[in-house]
Amino acid sequence: MAGGTLWLAGMMGAGKSALAEALSARLGLPRVDLDQQVEAAAGRTIAELFAGEGEAGFRRRERAAIEAVAGRRAVVALGGGAPAQPGVAERLLASGTLVYLRARPETLAARLGDAAARPLLAGLDAAGRLAEIRRLLAEREAAYLRAHIVIDTDDRDVAATAAELERQLALAGAA
Repeated sequence: MAGGTLWLAGMMGAGKSALAEALSARLGLPRVDLDQQVEAAAGRTIAELFAGEGEAGFRRRERAAIEAVAGRRAVVALGGGAPAQPGVAERLLASGTLVYLRARPETLAARLGDAAARPLLAGLDAAGRLAEIRRLLAEREAAYLRAHIVIDTDDRDVAATAAELERQLALAGAA
């Protein structure tokens, strides 16, 4: 990356956290998991924040965490809904390189399993989880598609996704 933050966006289960860890090592940059940052700052889990403050409270905290890292040279795994929040996609695009890790709803559901720790999917059966993933993806995809780079992750493991992203960053002159 020439400068700024490397933002990894996509639905839960797309591989953002795993890819951030791999890229951090490969590129020699700090890794930031935005959900972990929010949890550390709040002293509570994401599920506890959703239960106590609702999604709106969580999103306020998430936006503050984005502002704290925006522009720093780091690899950041965003929360799945972050880019779809008002003004956030613009901030991400202006402060670094935004990458959308795209996967089919069926792939996401398979990767997430029972999703017990995911507040937006907790308590749903398999069919309900898949339906909710489809709904969320439909709601968020326009924001995701604003990314500088889009990588399909359905048939790629973390190493292959990292290699493809490095190739695209080099082509874009962002490496």
